[in-house]
Amino acid sequence: MIDPAADLLPEGLEDRLPQSAAAAARIERAMLEVLDAHGYDRVRPPLVEFEGPMARRMSGGRMNGVSTHHLFRFVDPKSLRLLALRSDMTPQVGRIAATGLADAPRPLRLCYSGMVARIAGDPLEPRREGLQLGAELIGSDTVAAAAEIVELAISALEAAGAPALSIDFTLPDLVDTLAAEEFPLAPEQVDAVRRELDMKDAGALTAAGGEAYLPLLYASGPVDEAIGKLAAIDAGGALTSRIEAVRQIAARVADRARLTLDPTERHGFEYQSWFGFAIYAAGVRGTLGRGGTYRIGGSEEVAIGFSLFPEELVEAVKADEPSRPAVFLPLGHDRAAAARLRSEGWRTVAALAESDEGQALGCSHRLEGGVAVPL
Repeated sequence: MIDPAADLLPEGLEDRLPQSAAAAARIERAMLEVLDAHGYDRVRPPLVEFEGPMARRMSGGRMNGVSTHHLFRFVDPKSLRLLALRSDMTPQVGRIAATGLADAPRPLRLCYSGMVARIAGDPLEPRREGLQLGAELIGSDTVAAAAEIVELAISALEAAGAPALSIDFTLPDLVDTLAAEEFPLAPEQVDAVRRELDMKDAGALTAAGGEAYLPLLYASGPVDEAIGKLAAIDAGGALTSRIEAVRQIAARVADRARLTLDPTERHGFEYQSWFGFAIYAAGVRGTLGRGGTYRIGGSEEVAIGFSLFPEELVEAVKADEPSRPAVFLPLGHDRAAAARLRSEGWRTVAALAESDEGQALGCSHRLEGGVAVPL
């Protein structure tokens, strides 16, 4: 007798059964086809790397500020060096761009898809294993590059069937930019001001010496409205280029997603430079993905990209995933006819015994006289 308790999976891990796995495969395939169609070449980094170089890339460049404590670590019996199981693929893509593709023409367009794992989840995202899929445009972080990346992320999610997309723009280095000249802060004040802006705490922000930054607390909302509030802040022109950039990016995608701006949002954007964005979809729990401008750790080359985590999208749509038509092949069937049907895109299910029945095996058709006949 099978003991179900003996086969429990660790917390945060799960099996995907056929319908769910079919939805996941369709979503991944649809998004990768969009990235390929836009000229992004796929790379496939290994699941495991030496821990030291991976950790260094995660603590610098794009991944600056992202903790490495999520990494599973173990000793390689061959080299006796410490290995790590990837928790994010973006540092690996940066390594590929800086090494194997260092001499490739820029801008370099790369995409990727693979499983990632982390030691522990968190209250908002308890999942410990999932699919990560994304694109990186390396060698440029201009407004044109940013607009292309945002539009590409939307196109990928539209192809996957994500409903009613919303995008929240942010300007991750805004405090650093203003603190340098227009609204001066002592070095020890910068982190405190960032923290209180993240917390949206006006009193604590003033107490931290950030009274000049109070208007930023209210410069958020629908993108046109928020841009107007941001433009009204007298910053000696320091924000002009960023405001114009957000306007141009928003103009490219305004008819395809609900757009908002929260200029001081930094959660999940610790490693971004002048521009970042998060993507959401109606009925899908949590954040579907994030992206923005950054510098690759080690080489310091500028880039922009996005990462999508579609597991919750799979959960939202799997119940509606249609079953594919399948043709039941009775014992002694015409094998050439069955091969022809498969070449035409049909699925076939062959009988192994006289007692096998097409409907019981989930088939919609039966091979008769060399053709598929509805059951």
